[in-house]
Amino acid sequence: MIELSLKKALAGTEGKIALDISCQIQSGELVGLYGPSGAGKSSVLRMIAGLMRPDEGVLTVGSETWIDTENKVFLKPEKRNIGMIFQEYSIFPNMTVYENLVFALDKGQDKSFVDELLDSIGMEKMAGQSPMKLSGGQKQRVALARAMVRKPKILLLDEPLSALDMEMRRNLQEYIVKFHREYGLTTLLVSHDASEISRMAQRVLVLENGQFSFDGSPESFFKA
Repeated sequence: MIELSLKKALAGTEGKIALDISCQIQSGELVGLYGPSGAGKSSVLRMIAGLMRPDEGVLTVGSETWIDTENKVFLKPEKRNIGMIFQEYSIFPNMTVYENLVFALDKGQDKSFVDELLDSIGMEKMAGQSPMKLSGGQKQRVALARAMVRKPKILLLDEPLSALDMEMRRNLQEYIVKFHREYGLTTLLVSHDASEISRMAQRVLVLENGQFSFDGSPESFFKA
């Protein structure tokens, strides 16, 4: 379970935002983060990932404390068992598809899982290809697999599909939900697309004016 209570002063598109959020996320949940642009959704993911320090607060994951500002605890990003995918394709153009995934393995981790992932995303025949020769959807599948290769506890998705066409977007939504279920992940998805969150998430947290204004099922929020 993820438990967080975090505060952060942000500069948003409409001026300064005093981010002040608290929530619990159960293990195995797929939660959508929804709200207007500039509300701080990406900042929430970045604080969980360790890429941004909160001004104040606590973050625990299971029995581990990742952040406790009062006691000056801040676990380094590389020690947090997470996978993270951004909108941009974060794959190395000078490595093959296979090499990208092997590079992301933990030291001593069995390479056979790379083959399993490539098969899962339908890219096993393109393992030796340069990412430069892949389509946008194929690159995003490789980015997803690379985020998964260490078998993370938590998968953080920051608008990962917004640059894709609708058909590819729907296919990758299915891949992500499949991965989430198959590997027992806890997943947080930032999206501005109500239909995407409704299709994928079990729960939606709506971030407005620095706080979560809604916490419940996507059906009850988007049909309200």
